[in-house]
Amino acid sequence: MSEFDFDSDHDSADNMPVSGGPKPPIAYRFRGFLPVVVDVETGGFNAATDALLEIAATTISMDEDGMIYPDQTHFFRVEPFAGANIEPAALEFTGIKLDHPLRMAVSEEHALTEIFRHVRKAVKSAGCKRAVLVGHNAFFDLGFLNAAVERTQIKRNPFHPFSCFDTATLGGLAYGQTVLAKACSAAGIEFDGREAHSARYDTEKTADLFCSIVNRWREMGGWPPV
Repeated sequence: MSEFDFDSDHDSADNMPVSGGPKPPIAYRFRGFLPVVVDVETGGFNAATDALLEIAATTISMDEDGMIYPDQTHFFRVEPFAGANIEPAALEFTGIKLDHPLRMAVSEEHALTEIFRHVRKAVKSAGCKRAVLVGHNAFFDLGFLNAAVERTQIKRNPFHPFSCFDTATLGGLAYGQTVLAKACSAAGIEFDGREAHSARYDTEKTADLFCSIVNRWREMGGWPPV
């Protein structure tokens, strides 16, 4: 199925351009898609069987000079779905403590419903037609997001089902680094390794990196095309 098939299938009020006057500039920057940075922390590498434990999403906005910047972040700790596999090595890597009294996790359905509500609002405000996921090794985050959507049977998913922007690839292009911490360092973005592997922290740093690369391209004269 071609990408075109997904470009015109969402005409609900939540995804229509803002009424009255021209669209905001960001509506034209990525062909009508609004970049939204997503990071997940999980119980393993298999999206079909392993638990989604944390998810965060940061919307992207654009200023009057055409420079993009991270806007709002929404974050949830997530209860493992029934029968989910959780690898001990994954918990050791992320430092997530499932039995911590302050974890205050919510169901996958609640987390996705709330994040999608905020994303749809941002898409509408930006005059865009759909969100496109930005992630560091984005196929991983998109895979877990899509698997959770399928499990919960949520119908109003604002994200494109397979297109995404990968900051590991973009970081390799712009800075010669594919590891998030190293790419941030090369871009002059502060990165605290002690905070890494939290969905909120990694999402916000990935958003900083994505904006740095896109804005650097603009400063070099790469957009808008001449």
